[in-house]
Amino acid sequence: MSDDEKAEFDDVRMRGFSARHTVEQALAWIDGRTRPLDAVDVPLERAAGRVLATRIISDVDVPGFDRATMDGYAVVAESTQGATAYNRLPLVVIGDALPAQPFEGSVAAGQAVRIMTGAPMPAGADAVLPAEWIEEKTAAGDRHVAALASVSPGKHVGRTGEDIRRGTTPFEPGRLLRPQDLGVLSSIGVRDVPVFRQPTVRLIVTGNELLPAGSPPHGHQIADANGPMLTALVERDGGLVDFPGLVHDERGAILNGLRSGADIVIVSGGSSVGIEDHAPALVAAHGELAIHGIAMRPSSPTGLGRIDRSLVFLLPGNPVSCLCGYDFFAGRALRALGGRTRSWPYQSVRAPLARKISSPIGRLDYARVQLVEGIVEPLAIGGAAVLSSTTRADGFVIVPADSEGFAAGTGVNVWLYA
Repeated sequence: MSDDEKAEFDDVRMRGFSARHTVEQALAWIDGRTRPLDAVDVPLERAAGRVLATRIISDVDVPGFDRATMDGYAVVAESTQGATAYNRLPLVVIGDALPAQPFEGSVAAGQAVRIMTGAPMPAGADAVLPAEWIEEKTAAGDRHVAALASVSPGKHVGRTGEDIRRGTTPFEPGRLLRPQDLGVLSSIGVRDVPVFRQPTVRLIVTGNELLPAGSPPHGHQIADANGPMLTALVERDGGLVDFPGLVHDERGAILNGLRSGADIVIVSGGSSVGIEDHAPALVAAHGELAIHGIAMRPSSPTGLGRIDRSLVFLLPGNPVSCLCGYDFFAGRALRALGGRTRSWPYQSVRAPLARKISSPIGRLDYARVQLVEGIVEPLAIGGAAVLSSTTRADGFVIVPADSEGFAAGTGVNVWLYA
């Protein structure tokens, strides 16, 4: 930003916002400045919960050989046709096959090889007769069994490549890796997994009235609620949190945090129109304050900008406003940088309203609601300082800026916190 542009900064302290940006403008600004970070390799055992950065192509078949999927006897299926408990068909056992210890010979009609689950199928055999369908027999000089049931060709046999074929793609970039995905990666010989780098996030929680999280409130001071809440939200969305502690409402201390070099800086408090709300002016003076003031409730004092290489999100200090601003803006940027979907990590359900939700045209509203026997019961739109409204709520409903709200009985989408 040039000196002339910085001189045009609209200092809203003690005056209020003359105009507000739309939510859509704020989202467009974020989306134009966020793409996945560089890729890094992490050991397989640490890859769960990370986002895959490149396409994975298997160099091997899984399994790499035909194998038994039951304990029993490898046979030529035709040798068992017609076998029942009343028509036992004899088989001569010519050997054993164990996992990693194959039978080296070949099985002919009327013969069988005792085989364990996972062992390679012997040459000539095309099915496995389960152990419970076999009757053991003893005869001088030979091992004999009798088939009590029949099997068809291929029965209880895991074929080469039936799980994963050589040259196929088990996973595409952008996949959030789950524990079972690590099993697949291991099965095709991937030892180090290419994932997107986790974004670093500096938290600046301001307020001279704040005590460290979990402290008993006393006098005119209150315990920090936003620090632990934001830490959990950032970790949920794949970020690495740097939260050195509370910051006093003092320009130098706030500026020091803003210039931390993190991928994202989130400021909680000091973003509105109070005389000690220094953060917007600091961002404008030392970087770019692109957006300040958004037509939404709660979280209207939210600001977006940049300092050095960091994206900066100025969130209100009121806890519900802070949560709303994070979910709409900071969380979206964080997820995009980490290669995750930009959209909310919440499931939604559609259900009818118990009573109306009113909202003025021109402002998006974030209404906390409960679901009671499949009916949506509104709790609050305002009350930005009442964080417990979000814990009583099952989720929230968004009233768009071009709507005056929803009438009782209207079906609405509820975004579920859980």
